[in-house]
Amino acid sequence: MPNFLRAPSGTQIALIKAAVFLACLIPAVQLALGWQHDTLGANPIETITRASGEWTLRLLLITLAVSPLRRYTGLHWLLRLRRMLGLFAFAYAAAHFTTYVWLDQFFDWQAIARDILDRPFITVGFAAFVLLIPLAATSSNAAIRCLGGRRWQSLHRSIYAIAILAVVHFWWLVKADLLKPFIYALILAALLGLRAWWREQERRRQLSVPPPAKHLERPVIRIVQK
Repeated sequence: MPNFLRAPSGTQIALIKAAVFLACLIPAVQLALGWQHDTLGANPIETITRASGEWTLRLLLITLAVSPLRRYTGLHWLLRLRRMLGLFAFAYAAAHFTTYVWLDQFFDWQAIARDILDRPFITVGFAAFVLLIPLAATSSNAAIRCLGGRRWQSLHRSIYAIAILAVVHFWWLVKADLLKPFIYALILAALLGLRAWWREQERRRQLSVPPPAKHLERPVIRIVQK
């Protein structure tokens, strides 16, 4: 493995971040150009809605893949990309939701409310978007300091539920051709399965540690009030 990948300098990490940032922008630029030049097909609103939603799911899975990649490659600097990837997932989710509310429903809140209540795939998609909002709002270092590391971690573990809801949303939306949602579900199952396996390994490791010898235990001094 090249040395600049194993231990990149600050400048190299900045360049990598810039490259990832631009790569995450490519789908949005393609959709914007397609809208401008009228090349998004017979129903451009549906094209934008579906593309932004699918890119939300892809970026959620890529974000979840950072930890396994870091663990198995030893490239610890990959964690420095995770926040940006997560924020891009939220940005595409916001675009997905805005396209539906604005261009598809024209801010008809009664129709939107009926959709959320009556159409299961919209219900789970809306739930996933709502759960993403606090994660995006607490993505800064200041939020970590304010919440504390343990509470911040507990909150951000909801990304697992969000990813599951996103896969279900896409699966129920597609209905006919289930190949893509099946692939996404398989990837998510692998990513969550790895985490469950790591936790089980850690639990077994802790159970295998013998208790301290009795002669090393400190005597308990009981203080009785007179």
